[in-house]
Amino acid sequence: MPPVFDIAERMAAVRLIELALEEDLGERGDITTSALVSPGERGAMQIVAREAGVIAGLPVAKLVFEQLDRGVQFVAHVEDGGPVQRGTVVAELTGSVRSLLSGERTALNFITHLSGIATFTRRYVDAITGTSASIFDTRKTLPGWRVVEKYAVRCGGGRNHRVGLFDMVLIKDNHLAGWSASGSDHSVAAAVRAVRSQVPSGIPIEVEVDTLEQLADALSASPDIVLLDNMDIATLAQAVEIRNRLASQTELEASGGVRLDTVADIARAGVDRISIGALTHSAPALDLAFDWKSG
Repeated sequence: MPPVFDIAERMAAVRLIELALEEDLGERGDITTSALVSPGERGAMQIVAREAGVIAGLPVAKLVFEQLDRGVQFVAHVEDGGPVQRGTVVAELTGSVRSLLSGERTALNFITHLSGIATFTRRYVDAITGTSASIFDTRKTLPGWRVVEKYAVRCGGGRNHRVGLFDMVLIKDNHLAGWSASGSDHSVAAAVRAVRSQVPSGIPIEVEVDTLEQLADALSASPDIVLLDNMDIATLAQAVEIRNRLASQTELEASGGVRLDTVADIARAGVDRISIGALTHSAPALDLAFDWKSG
């Protein structure tokens, strides 16, 4: 089943599309198309894959034309999350030639970027097949794009970390460094307990550690997740052994410098989660194009 494109994704996409069309059309609109194409001209275009990958963002592309011209018919031939090969016809659009040309680049900007994220994510997901680990994204997203970029990660088979600062606790090293608590206990475990006493029940609590000593300390407070920051494979394996002995219910998340050529070894070390900022901040766009349908 394709990932759900729900009301949150739709609302985020609509806001982005409004901005995108405003910056592209300005006050004069598409002056090139207006000068060359008569208002009544109709035609059909296809979105075609120029390379193999995973598609994401077709509902966003459809929304572009709904906002530009509701007379344009948009028919998807694949589903978000589905694989495509070079030459695959991803979708077909029929309607005003003026509208098709005016919306072409905006629609492509969305689906090439989101499909690139889905494709990149799928490579990481495929690389850890057979392990018990899952691939997660991070908050390293383009401002305003977070909700739809995280949707694209799901299209690629990845999972979403917290959406923002509001829906999950993540105590990082900078929080610990700047923390001023009453008394003399400034341990990682003390920070977990302090947070737990203040946030509503049910909100997950995660804490970042840099060493195995910090890990053992953190586990004594039973956080939901411990983030193992920039640990090598051998140290990750030791961390898993410590977790299994002290707090088997706590999940371990590896993060920092994860690459396609290292992610499988990280997963085999026994961690539950692997978070990768590159999924959203460094994914190359998938090459897709609008072609006129012959005839």
